[in-house]
Amino acid sequence: MSGDTAREVGFDCQVAKVHSTADITSGMEQVTMSDRFDCDNCKESLYGRKYIQADGGEGDNPYCIPCYDSLFANTCDECKELIGHDARELFYEDRHYHEHCFRCFRCDRSLADEPFTSQDEALLCNDCYCNEFSSKCVACDKTVMPGTRKLEYGGSTWHEGCFICHICEQPIGSKSFIPDKDEHYCVSCYEDKFAPRCTRCKKALAKGGVTYRDEPWHKECFVCTGCKVQLAGQHFTSREDNPYCLKCFGSLYSKKCEACSKPITGFGGGKYISFEERQWHQPCFTCTECSVSLVGAGFFPNGDQILCRDCNTNSNL
Repeated sequence: MSGDTAREVGFDCQVAKVHSTADITSGMEQVTMSDRFDCDNCKESLYGRKYIQADGGEGDNPYCIPCYDSLFANTCDECKELIGHDARELFYEDRHYHEHCFRCFRCDRSLADEPFTSQDEALLCNDCYCNEFSSKCVACDKTVMPGTRKLEYGGSTWHEGCFICHICEQPIGSKSFIPDKDEHYCVSCYEDKFAPRCTRCKKALAKGGVTYRDEPWHKECFVCTGCKVQLAGQHFTSREDNPYCLKCFGSLYSKKCEACSKPITGFGGGKYISFEERQWHQPCFTCTECSVSLVGAGFFPNGDQILCRDCNTNSNL
């Protein structure tokens, strides 16, 4: 709140005194003793008296001082008396005041040359307004002056410079922060103090991330030991506590199918056949000659070949 300002009222008139001797020039016409020079209202002679010439629309009309004040003076909003032509008059929101009547409603301080505000039509100096209506900073317990920068959170108010990180004590301002009970932290300090550390890079894990073997990882740090592809959200396995994608694990550690030479992983419920140090994918376990499936059927090994009963009989003829 920068405060309102009262405007001083001025008059478009001039005060003069008509003398009873010699010729008189008021800037318009020459007046002589033979001319009548009377108040435009009460018609009393103005010779030898002070008067005010006011703009009447068709010329400057002279008025004696009492008539001028009664006709044109404003009424003070405070004391309800006329504000005479020779008094300093202040004007605010269609209200007029004597200078000495323009005062703070609470402390009675003059507001003639002071910033002020209006509350329910009562005039208040800045100090009284702030003490009565402004909030207090929860950090320093001082008034947060209207118009100053402030921060509000959880029903409380701070001066901008009083809202600081509990650890580094730097102003948080408009930056992100993390509340913890009655304390507030900038993001970097909170992460350094409270956030878990990534198992791989040892940096703070503020949000997101994955857990593997009860240990936290950044998503971008939880990658295949072989090809380094991110494993978050996809199937993977491990060997000696090192995670691998299925492709790398099969290529590096799985046994190879005797028929297609591709890895036999067993992932996803896949079944395989094993016979004398050799393994086959279940769909690949077929007769070498006629390709009939040998799963669940008798077969005959013949060197590197495996034969169904019929093909084995024919080979012996």
